[in-house]
Amino acid sequence: MHPTKSTHTQVARTPIAGTQVAIVGAGPAGLFLSHLLHRQGIESIILEHRSREEIEGTIRAGVLEQWVVDLMNGMGLGDRMMREAHFHSGITLRFDRRSHHIDMAELTGGKRVTVYAQHEVIRDLVSSRLEDGGTILFGVSDVQFLDLDGKAPRVRFRRGPDGPVEELRCDFVAGCDGFHGPSRQAIPTATRNEYQMVYPFGWLGILTEAPPSHPELIYANHERGFALLSTRSPEVQRLYIQVDPKDDIANWSDDRIWSELHRRLEDDSGWTLTEGPIFQKGIIAMRSFVCDPMQHGRLFIAGDAAHIVPPTGAKGLNLAVADVLVLSRALTAYYRSGTTEGLDGYSATCLRRIWKAERFSWYMTTMLHRNERESPFEQRVHLAELDYLVQSRAAMTALAENYVGLPME
Repeated sequence: MHPTKSTHTQVARTPIAGTQVAIVGAGPAGLFLSHLLHRQGIESIILEHRSREEIEGTIRAGVLEQWVVDLMNGMGLGDRMMREAHFHSGITLRFDRRSHHIDMAELTGGKRVTVYAQHEVIRDLVSSRLEDGGTILFGVSDVQFLDLDGKAPRVRFRRGPDGPVEELRCDFVAGCDGFHGPSRQAIPTATRNEYQMVYPFGWLGILTEAPPSHPELIYANHERGFALLSTRSPEVQRLYIQVDPKDDIANWSDDRIWSELHRRLEDDSGWTLTEGPIFQKGIIAMRSFVCDPMQHGRLFIAGDAAHIVPPTGAKGLNLAVADVLVLSRALTAYYRSGTTEGLDGYSATCLRRIWKAERFSWYMTTMLHRNERESPFEQRVHLAELDYLVQSRAAMTALAENYVGLPME
């Protein structure tokens, strides 16, 4: 590999002939990568199949690790986050109708997590990237990759469903297009290893207009299934209950949802849940997934294109940012000195962190959920694990270190 200068000299020109890094996907991975490259003087263009309104309006959970918050602030992207987010120094675990607070800040030397929804992060990143003169092409369709093994890969696409076919020349392609996007499929099946676990339960999530019931997240293991209390704003709260992933949301009236939330979340202290009108509800399935390797020729995949974690460990967005931070460092070294060491080792570097996050997310998920496929013995072991966890400073520290975010390499 040798650095080549893109022919893309004016970001906003039409048609667009080329760039240094073509980024497919305007989720957290693609947007963070574009910002990181811009700060190093490296050109990029983002291709996104959805509209701006869709990506900014799709409501997603968001728990940011300490280092991600620090990164956003260091990049000048964190002003609104610091005004509007919720900063949590701990979490509460509930089981056997007892509550146990895990003081993560005390256990990790002051680190905490920030509750700031993913769609809010995306709004901040899109707005800032466009203000910087960056190019994001929304409504793109029919994305194809050409000559990924060569020195001049191309991305073929249409603007809109009926637009003419265009080709974007580039030095590298970053596939940040999610689990169902075309990027991962461009890695040959002969060299692509995929590891997956599909869980026999899902989450029914609601958004409700109500004040916070508790200052921090509550994770509850209950005989009727897992429950989670989170927050979005002083007026909007996010809550989840474990359900059959194949269940029909029509079977869940608002009254039935609140009844289950009360049963699963309340303890013997007298604390109670504050109800409000439910304005969004839906059921999501849960899986763990990893693709290895995360690169092929001049294609590098990141975020949900490369891995999925169950939301119990709050790692999805954070892993995406970690991927593209590694990739941006490797690309910067390449353009500055021609070295390919970082690019060659991209998969190995990312996967070390990914598998640790997969382990933690699996640990939290299996410990807190009720799995009907498990024996009563196994279910009692999970309760014993919880009981041990809240009695052991070492175990609480291990959980806290993983939850607030392991150090970046």
